[in-house]
Amino acid sequence: MRTISKTIFSSLLLMAASTIASAQDPVSSPEAGTPVDADADAGTGTPAKVAAPNDGDLPKPQSDNDVQPEVATPGMPAGGIVSQAGVGGVVGYGRAGVLELGGSAGFTFASDYRNVNVSPTIGWFVADNLELSAILSISNIKAGDSSSTLWSALLEPSYHIPFNRSAFGFLGLGAGASHVSGLGTGFAVAPRVGANFMIGRSGVLTPSISYQYTTINTDMDAGAGAVTVVALTSAVQFNLGYTAMW
Repeated sequence: MRTISKTIFSSLLLMAASTIASAQDPVSSPEAGTPVDADADAGTGTPAKVAAPNDGDLPKPQSDNDVQPEVATPGMPAGGIVSQAGVGGVVGYGRAGVLELGGSAGFTFASDYRNVNVSPTIGWFVADNLELSAILSISNIKAGDSSSTLWSALLEPSYHIPFNRSAFGFLGLGAGASHVSGLGTGFAVAPRVGANFMIGRSGVLTPSISYQYTTINTDMDAGAGAVTVVALTSAVQFNLGYTAMW
């Protein structure tokens, strides 16, 4: 029994001495037996390599001359007009540079009243969703036994709001000159509201309603002489238009 106790005690002393000796030695590779950087086990260093000492000089600054990417601009496209706008192209309705050409027609019939009008139109989007249109309108109006023809040439800025890729709503305000047969020529203002619906590859169907005010100077007899007064005429127009994008 004493011999077994002495053997166990000797084994414990040898194990303790071996543990102390290994703690005092540098970390070594279990396979090659060569020293290894202790930081490598923590993932912060490079195994078996030592960084060169710093001589006090910082690295020289370098530039790779990266090019700035292009950004969106409010300017016009090359040439000012977009070609092949619509389905199958890269530019949709309402984008800057889109040109549309066409016209509209409308009529209104009621008891003792008739209004028939035709309006050729050309429009150009000077910016996204902002269009400038030239509208020539010819209307024949009859009320009771009287009838007259209204000619007008308007320049209309309008703003088009996209609901989706094929439907827009718009609001415009035209201003220009107007001539009423039997009265004369004067200044005209015509607010207009409507919608745009894409038809086919490049067609645009445009129902709209406008209310045109026209002021005309006219002479009236007043006793000893004539006086000039301003007459105000107005006409409501319901139009259905069709234009094509270029």
